Amino acid sequence: MHKWIPRPCLAFPPVLLCLALPGASALAGGGGHDTPEQPWSGYTVHQMSRPHPVKVEARGCVRAKPPVGAVVLFDGSGTDAFTRAWAVRDGVMIATGHPEPKTSGDIRTKKKFGSCHLHLEWRVPAGYEVSGQKGGNSGVFLMDRYEIQIQESYGNVTYADGQAAAVYGQTPPEVNASLPQGEWQSYDIFFEAPVYGEKGVEKPARVTVVHNGVKVHDRQVIYGPTLHKKVATYPATHPVKAPIRLQWHGDPVEFRNIWISPLEPAAGVQKCLLSPAQDKCEATEAEKRGAGRLGNVGNWCY
Repeated sequence: MHKWIPRPCLAFPPVLLCLALPGASALAGGGGHDTPEQPWSGYTVHQMSRPHPVKVEARGCVRAKPPVGAVVLFDGSGTDAFTRAWAVRDGVMIATGHPEPKTSGDIRTKKKFGSCHLHLEWRVPAGYEVSGQKGGNSGVFLMDRYEIQIQESYGNVTYADGQAAAVYGQTPPEVNASLPQGEWQSYDIFFEAPVYGEKGVEKPARVTVVHNGVKVHDRQVIYGPTLHKKVATYPATHPVKAPIRLQWHGDPVEFRNIWISPLEPAAGVQKCLLSPAQDKCEATEAEKRGAGRLGNVGNWCY
């Protein structure tokens, strides 16, 4: 299997922080869920006692300029790329509800995409109360169906398949690269759309996720559209392209610097993705703790 290895994301390997996690009954977000078992993992959906990824010390979020040919979805100047508007203040887009049905606060891109490289930067405001799935929750949906969770997971504990960078309701990240609440964080998501034939799905979707410069999923299989408390399965039919969706979950999660580069199916995600110099976000607590400057991390190559 072709391995995608970013070079270089960090000046040195992330430091593993060996932390004891509380038992299932003590985890934030309540006790377990009466949910079905995932056939690929042996755990139930949202199982509270599922092991949590080990924490690593990321050097800060990666602020990447859009490469040539990328579609800019948000650059601080407006929300014209989306079908509805969230609030924008000081160049930052803030998840905002609407006085309509429960899920109407989600926003979708006007353009549709399949396989892609999606970059976005997000943060949960400092001081905002967070507990389990409440307070620091949003998500980014590839093809309007496949959610990579956005969540405060530096100090907050919830079910493993619902923490930051999880394929929601399916697979936790391999490590927890979260930064403290109030700091900007980055996702670089390399998504391979599923392949369908006359009899339905022939190849499942896959995703590689780089969280704050740390690879946390490596061509991870997505087992179907992501669901809450249900086991994912692929539908009989599927569009070739669909919008990118950002989730309104009742929390004022903030976003900036969102862009997307469409990729050719299969082959496209295995090539070098050349982009301008990338730099860390400004003045992070990680820098104050002595982690140092990330600096120019060069070109992504997977």
